Amino acid sequence: MLLSNLDILATAPGGVARLRELILTLAVQGKLVPQDPADEPASVLLQKTRAEKDRLIAEGKIRRDKPLAEMAEEEKPFELPMGWEWVKGRDLFTVVRGVTYQKADAKDAPAEGLLPILRANNIRGSINFDDLVYVPASLISEDQLLRSGDYVVCLASGSKNLVGKAAPFRPEVTCSFGAFCGAIRPITDAAYFAVYLASPMYRESVSEASAGIGINNLKGSSLLDLDIALPPLAEQSRIVTRVEELMRLCDALEAKGQLEAAQHAQLVSTLLGTLTASTTPEELAANWQRVAQHFDLLLDRPEAIDALEQTLLQLAVRGLLVPQDPTDEPASALLQKIRAEKDRLIATGQIKRDKPLPPITDEEKPFELPVGWEWVRFGEYFFELCTGPFGSVIHKEDYVEDGIPLINPSHMIGGRISHDPSVSVSQEMSKQLGAYRLTVGDVVLARRGEVGRYALVTEAEDGWLCGTGSFFVKLQESCNREFFGLVLEDPDLRRHLQGESVGSTMVNLNQRILLETPMALPPLAEQSCIVTRVTALRRLCADLRQRLAERQSVQARLAEALVANNAQTSTQQEDECHAA
Repeated sequence: MLLSNLDILATAPGGVARLRELILTLAVQGKLVPQDPADEPASVLLQKTRAEKDRLIAEGKIRRDKPLAEMAEEEKPFELPMGWEWVKGRDLFTVVRGVTYQKADAKDAPAEGLLPILRANNIRGSINFDDLVYVPASLISEDQLLRSGDYVVCLASGSKNLVGKAAPFRPEVTCSFGAFCGAIRPITDAAYFAVYLASPMYRESVSEASAGIGINNLKGSSLLDLDIALPPLAEQSRIVTRVEELMRLCDALEAKGQLEAAQHAQLVSTLLGTLTASTTPEELAANWQRVAQHFDLLLDRPEAIDALEQTLLQLAVRGLLVPQDPTDEPASALLQKIRAEKDRLIATGQIKRDKPLPPITDEEKPFELPVGWEWVRFGEYFFELCTGPFGSVIHKEDYVEDGIPLINPSHMIGGRISHDPSVSVSQEMSKQLGAYRLTVGDVVLARRGEVGRYALVTEAEDGWLCGTGSFFVKLQESCNREFFGLVLEDPDLRRHLQGESVGSTMVNLNQRILLETPMALPPLAEQSCIVTRVTALRRLCADLRQRLAERQSVQARLAEALVANNAQTSTQQEDECHAA
C-alpha cells in the first residue's frame, strides 16, 4: 500500500517529508517489518544490557541510577508487538554533559594541545566538521571524548526546534562537544538508536521535556527518562535495513522532484522568453497563442505563475501588450505639458528649479520604442522628488499609538499603503514634519531595502507623513499614476535600481540615481489601455493561483489520508497477527 502510492505522496506539497515521518513512526511502533517468533525477545536483550550496566557501575565508570516506578498502562502510547519491551532511556544508555570553557580558551584554528569541540551548529542530521572551535585538552575529561557509537545531541538553544536534535558520531577525528550539547552513549548495540532519535515520537518527547525563558533546555535526566519501545535485537537489524532502503527511496524521490523543478523552470524560462522576444503587439499575440496551448503544463507551480506575471509587466512597459493607436496624442505632447506646468510652479515659488539632467544615450535605451513613445528621465517626469526624514529627525521614542501615520517601506504592499498604528507621531510632532506631508496623488517609494517598492496615496492617506527610508514624488494631475506604478514594478527597472543603489549592509537609493533613471513613456491614452490590460491579466494570474492552491490542497489531503490509512492498515495487520 505504502509503496504503491509513493508518486502521490511525493508530488503532494511536503509529501516526501510526511513520508519520512510515516516510515520512522511505523518503525518505532513495530509496524514496518514483520515480527519473527524465533527472535530472542527484547527482555533477554534488556537483561544483558542491565548486566553490562551493573559491570560499568561496579568499575566506577558510570553512576547508579535512582530506582524508577514501572510504566503505568495508561502511560503507554501504543500496544507493543510480540517480543518488544517498554524501557527507559537509562536502561539503554548514559548521558554525558559537554565541556564548559571560557570564551578566551576557544581558538578558531587547531594548534598543539588543543582539541576540536562540536557545537549545536555541527549537528545537521549527520555531524558536520565545519566551523569548529578548539580548546585546551586539559579542560576535557576522558569521558567527554566522543566514541564510536555515541550520538551528539543539542541540549540548549534559543530555537526550540534545535533542542534534542541528534546525530551519530563517526570517529573521523578525536574531539569533544560543548556545554550546550550532550552525548548519548549506548550501553548495547547502537544502530537502532539512529531510527529512534530521528522519529517523530522522540521529537515530541523532547519538545515536551525542554523548557526555558529565552533559551530552551533539555536536561540529561529528561533523556534518561524517555519511554522507548525496544524491539528484539534481530528485529532492530531488520528495521534499520528497511528504514535505510526506504530513506534512499525518499532521497531518490526528492532528487527527482528537484530535477523536475529545475527542468520545469528551464521550460518556463524558454517559453516566456518567446514572449519577451516579440517586437510588436501583433507578434506577441501570435507567440501568446503558442504559449497558451501549454498553460496546463507551464503554470502548474506557483513560481511559474509569478514568472508569467513578471513577464507581463516587462511586456507592458515595452509597449507590446496593447496595439498603438496612431490617433493618440504622442508622449512628446505630454512631456511639453509637464514641462510647462513645472516652469509655472517654479516661477510661483511652489517648487525648486531642478538641476539639468544629462541626455539619454543610446546605450541606456534597452529596446526600440513603439510609435508615439518617448525616452525620458524620471526627473523630467516628476514635478518634485522629496526624501523622507532621516533618523536624526525622528526616533522610535517619538512614536505614539494611533497618531498621524508615518509611511515606511514595510507599509508599501502591492502598490497600496498598509498602515501600522504603532508607527505614528503626535499632532504636535506632525506639525514639525510638515515638509514630509503626503497629499492625494503622491507616490511613495522605498529608498532602502527593496528598492522599487511603492504605494499610491489615496484620500484615505491624505495628510499622512512620509517616513524614514522613503521618497515621495509629485506628478502632474493628468499623469496616470497606475501606469507609473507598473513602471516601478518592472523587473528590469528594479534590477537597474538595485544595481545602481549603494550601501554595505542595506541597499540605499539616492535622489540622483532615481532622477537620472530612464523611462519609456507611452502616450497618455495608451497608458490607460495598458493599465486596463494588465489589471485583467493579473486577475487571470490570481485565478490561476487560486485553482493551483485548491489542487495542491486536494493533493495534500489525499497524501494525509494515505499516510493515515497506511498507519491504520499496519495497526490492523498487527492486531490480526496477535489474534492468530
